[in-house]
Amino acid sequence: MSPTVSKPTVVRSHYAKTIWSLVMRDLRVLISRWVMFLVRVISQPILIVFVLAYVFPKIGQGVGGNAAAEAQFSTLLVAGVVGISIITQGIQAVALPLVQEFSFTREIEDRVLAPVPIWGVATAKIISGALQALIAALVVFAVSIFIPATSVHLSVNWPLVLAIIPIAAVLSGALGLAIGTIVPPTQVAFIFAIILLPMTFLGAVYYPWTSLGAIPWLKWAVLINPLIYINEGLRAGLTTGIQHMNLFGVYAGLLGFLLFLLLIGIRGFKKRVIS
Repeated sequence: MSPTVSKPTVVRSHYAKTIWSLVMRDLRVLISRWVMFLVRVISQPILIVFVLAYVFPKIGQGVGGNAAAEAQFSTLLVAGVVGISIITQGIQAVALPLVQEFSFTREIEDRVLAPVPIWGVATAKIISGALQALIAALVVFAVSIFIPATSVHLSVNWPLVLAIIPIAAVLSGALGLAIGTIVPPTQVAFIFAIILLPMTFLGAVYYPWTSLGAIPWLKWAVLINPLIYINEGLRAGLTTGIQHMNLFGVYAGLLGFLLFLLLIGIRGFKKRVIS
């Protein structure tokens, strides 16, 4: 006599297959446009590394003023540009398409017809964005360690890196969902001017968070930026000898923002779809 399977188990399995089908649909589109994806992924991080860690040292204006300081800056910059690639990809892969799907293309109407609750469609968006963020992190990391004119001294703590990056990738997808459901179609430029640029410049990309101790009010104000926790976690996992945020603070910030953005994003998605 074959064992029976409970109805909730069957339903969960069905939902999981449907959500994965939606994710694979996005990945197939991504593969068909892989050249544009690579350009989108590497353009900003690689330009940052090229100018700050290659051009500046070559023209005698390297950050730090001496070879040792320039090498340290190139090393800490790797974690920063990988963090940028993760958070930016979540916005570009989820938020920008959502703005179009809710307004111009109305493609979202086809997706919500899938045999899965609305939250399942939102979850597929987050997973798709997270997978693209993971690919972006790998590509940018592989390229950024070869561009600097000075030596890059990495010491990879694999357990820590493999714990931080997946959390950061899902967080970026959730951030993209939250932004995509909040920002009106007519305010797309708002994403870059008010959200992405401040996140980048105040996200511990070019400096460790601990160095902001010289500006106490700013050191604590920037903690509302989720990129801080991504970059500080990556810096802890990729370098030694460079100060970084306490790992308890890193995980608390990442998980706190992840839960908050999941709540905001899925709620906002449901409201947009129903309205």
